[in-house]
Amino acid sequence: MKKRKIKWGVLGTATIANNHTLPGMLEADNCQLYAIAGRNPEKILAFQNKFGFEKTYDSYDMLLDDVEVEAIYIPLPNDLHREWVLKAAKKKKHILCEKPLAGKAEEVEEMVEVCKKENVLLMEAFAYLQSNATRETIEAVRSGVIGKPILIESSFVVKKWEKENIRMRKETLGGTTYDQGCYNLSLIMQLLDEEPEDVRGIADFMDNGVDDYSSVYLKFPSGARAVMTSAMCSGQRGDYYVIYGSEGTLESHIPFNANGPVTYEIKKENKKEVHQLNVASNYKLEAEQFGRCIIDGEEPLVSNEFSIKLAKAMDRVLISIGYD
Repeated sequence: MKKRKIKWGVLGTATIANNHTLPGMLEADNCQLYAIAGRNPEKILAFQNKFGFEKTYDSYDMLLDDVEVEAIYIPLPNDLHREWVLKAAKKKKHILCEKPLAGKAEEVEEMVEVCKKENVLLMEAFAYLQSNATRETIEAVRSGVIGKPILIESSFVVKKWEKENIRMRKETLGGTTYDQGCYNLSLIMQLLDEEPEDVRGIADFMDNGVDDYSSVYLKFPSGARAVMTSAMCSGQRGDYYVIYGSEGTLESHIPFNANGPVTYEIKKENKKEVHQLNVASNYKLEAEQFGRCIIDGEEPLVSNEFSIKLAKAMDRVLISIGYD
């Protein structure tokens, strides 16, 4: 029996779509890259030739009017997420939107409410949470394999972006806390399954008001504490996390969007366990999981409830570092 495929429409020709999400979607067994819209005809044609889109549109609204499109992927700049999620929902399209969903928690709540009213699915695109490596480490910590979590360190550092990049512009909600910090914060909250009660941070800001470094301390109702470091001022990339528990330590240097063979370590007393596993493309897994949600009624792995909690915590983080 032939597997049903979701017909996807893509809004924009963003780098993350070109380099990561769309190659992953091509691998997904329930995904058809059906239509793409953009404002640059040359880029649209290049994407069509590379990924095999059946249709192209020179406006996002025209794509949303296509009745064949079942689901929309939104890789647009952060400041445009709310507008196009709401428009897509009102056209009865299911929506996978890049992280962060919006700049403020109240906007995320509005987006969730409208999607529920229109009876369409909305999922925040934290592809790394689909990874079997990420799921395994989260489940290990939650199961108590290292005892009660006491302290978590999560760090995500990338090279400095070129000046024109949207991550370097205030008007597109740029900055390292929005871009890398949302990974750190979402991971910490997934590991602990709770929201922070105390948030204190510092940051360095460039002349244009965008932060290129931030460090944030968080304390949780369980007593667990965490430190998240985000930066886009380095010559190299590096991401890792360590969970110090009452009975052991879990340490991972697995990149957030790893693909291929990876390892993480669990240390207890003088013993070290090295866990080896092979991970598929997070973006392939993300597209397949969201497709199953549409076709089979599976629950989105990144729930709307989690996205709202995360947005509320991110609001507090941004206030604490002085991002306004």
